[in-house]
Amino acid sequence: MNLIIDIGNSMIKAALVQDGQVLCVERYGSAQELDSSLLFERYQELTKAIVASTGVPTAPIAEMLRQKGVPYVLEMTSLTPVPIGNDYLTPESLGVDRLAAAVGAMEIAQGQDCLIVDFGTAITIDLVQDGVFKGGNISPGVELRFKALRDYTSRLPKCEATEEVLDFGGNTVQAIEQGVMQGITNEIEGYISKIYAINVNLLIIFTGGDAKYFVKRIKNTIFAKYDLVVCGLNRILEYNAKPE
Repeated sequence: MNLIIDIGNSMIKAALVQDGQVLCVERYGSAQELDSSLLFERYQELTKAIVASTGVPTAPIAEMLRQKGVPYVLEMTSLTPVPIGNDYLTPESLGVDRLAAAVGAMEIAQGQDCLIVDFGTAITIDLVQDGVFKGGNISPGVELRFKALRDYTSRLPKCEATEEVLDFGGNTVQAIEQGVMQGITNEIEGYISKIYAINVNLLIIFTGGDAKYFVKRIKNTIFAKYDLVVCGLNRILEYNAKPE
């Protein structure tokens, strides 16, 4: 059984994967919470683990896992071998979550080219073509857009993501909600239209916590895989534990 630790901007995600299947995903507010959790008592058959982070050091959690007796612990870095090519000009600055999502996408697509849209704190739009990560773009996520409108104006209220779809808002709250949600929708549809003009066989994959709001809004054929990063990290773990 594999343990996947994904240290994000606001929480630590711990996933248990066995034979390629995600058994459970738990979330913790800090390394201390993870250390004191019952996770390691419930799952004593852990054989391998990978620790990946978008910012904070991985070493403390990796060392904690070793002390708890996990036989093989891999810390994900820009130098960690992965089973796809990487054309990113600054691989040391590429977020491990973006690269892991690309690896996970290749597992799903089985060689088909992919456009990956990850709706997290930031929205990332990345292209994998011919088995190679080609790069992508980053823009503010849903929560960041709502927060910016609240923090940098004097009268606009703080709003949240909504599943309601309106052409135009009938009041200020609706105007903000629909402005943010439809603005992101138009943004992603623009990318899809542009890339489809070049490659009609492209597979579109949505992932991330806010993906659920946009699967229905965007009419193209979408494959939603909410645990894509976890699946990619698990593939990277297996690839390094058993070099191919």
